[in-house]
Amino acid sequence: MPIYAYQCDACGFAKDVLQKISDPALEICPSCNQPQFKKQITAAGFQLKGSGWYATDFKSPSPPAKSDAT
Repeated sequence: MPIYAYQCDACGFAKDVLQKISDPALEICPSCNQPQFKKQITAAGFQLKGSGWYATDFKSPSPPAKSDAT
């Protein structure tokens, strides 16, 4: 399940919430009870590093080296 960041426009309260994708977005701020709780846009929380499958299995083969022999 993804973690969504929420912030209240009224009081500034911020919270990360673990929710299913199909769950409705939260609207009521748990701090001030105002309907100003909005989902924030955040960066992805993972990085692809190393020589894993994505770098080796799906990489297109390099073209053959050109020869200068004429």
